Amino acid sequence: MITTKFYLDKRHTKDGSPASLKLAVTYKQKAVYFPLKIKLQPNCWDNVSQKILRVPNKETLMSFILEFKNKIDKIIFSFVNKNINFNDVNEVKAAIDLQLSDNKPTDENLFCNYFLKFANRKLNVTTKNIYLFTLKRIHDFDKNIDFKRFEDLNKGWLTDFENHLALTSNSKNGRNVHLRNIRAVFNDAIDNEITSHYPFRTFKIRPIPTRKRSLTVIELRMFMTYPVEDYLKKYVDLFILDFYLIGINMVDLLHCTQDNIVNGRLEFKRAKTSRLYSIKLEPEALDILNIYKGVDYLLNILDGYHNYKDFLERFNKNLKRVGDVQYDECGKKTVSPLFPELSTYWARHTWATLASQLDISRDVIAHALGHEGNTVTDIYIKFDYNKVDSANRKVIDFVLSF
Repeated sequence: MITTKFYLDKRHTKDGSPASLKLAVTYKQKAVYFPLKIKLQPNCWDNVSQKILRVPNKETLMSFILEFKNKIDKIIFSFVNKNINFNDVNEVKAAIDLQLSDNKPTDENLFCNYFLKFANRKLNVTTKNIYLFTLKRIHDFDKNIDFKRFEDLNKGWLTDFENHLALTSNSKNGRNVHLRNIRAVFNDAIDNEITSHYPFRTFKIRPIPTRKRSLTVIELRMFMTYPVEDYLKKYVDLFILDFYLIGINMVDLLHCTQDNIVNGRLEFKRAKTSRLYSIKLEPEALDILNIYKGVDYLLNILDGYHNYKDFLERFNKNLKRVGDVQYDECGKKTVSPLFPELSTYWARHTWATLASQLDISRDVIAHALGHEGNTVTDIYIKFDYNKVDSANRKVIDFVLSF
């Protein structure tokens, strides 16, 4: 609990000399003092009633010191209202000083306020929630973060934050998500001239390579031709369709309609990034689209599912069921899956891996996956997307040449 009380500081005055009146702020049995720039004779101050005595302008002085105490009390109440905890009384004083400062930062200069505004600008709900979760982890780590400027977050702060995350997250790449979110907010603040401070010049986010999430060409051919039960055929076909469409995000594909087909191309705006995409529909992709042609959508999946997430969950589960089927003496079926970790994401990784094996340039692969850069060079060069069409045709022919 933080308390305030006036204190006539006679520690450094001679007997009978005026002493400085201060406001004492106490926390965890330790006090810090805010000077009021008022000096009083000891007999002019009543410490019990907390009142000035026998001074000609005592009413004016009392009004002044009570107004100052009220200001400090309101600041302290705001800390309590926001459930802010402090390690010691010096942290309390620093937070109060920040609020009293003539150079008090604007809302935008405060890191957390800007972070929240940045997150709320995200149109994709999932992306927005990821940023808000990062903000929650930041608050868990630093109880004083609401009062800190961008300039207060340095390499040491980032290192301590990462160590804090490691207490509850064993995944380095999972921790990196939060660090990249913080970096994105810094980049945006610099772009908008809110700050020039950038701790990521010296603090590096180093990812750990993830386990293999791509099929070899032989494995892909095996998957495409493997005999499966009738109910699994749809999931195999849709995975192959995903591959033929350069690993399109299934959320985007499921929400496409006939209107998204323009001059033999599938044109759509990606839900995650709002970027426009255009993929040439090769004959193999068109054949599968015609098999599963929908009414309201390009595919018939959402004609039967109200929630695409329910379908994706079943999709990924059934991809793992492709494999050898066996029955025990009681007729109970067991499956030895071909690829027990297979999911829709593998289509995208597999396409990129096979394209690389065919010596298709990294630049073309990046543009095919929607990873084109935003450098000065990119601004001046208009990329020839026929190269992506040619690359996709080359990858498909490579897979089907068996």
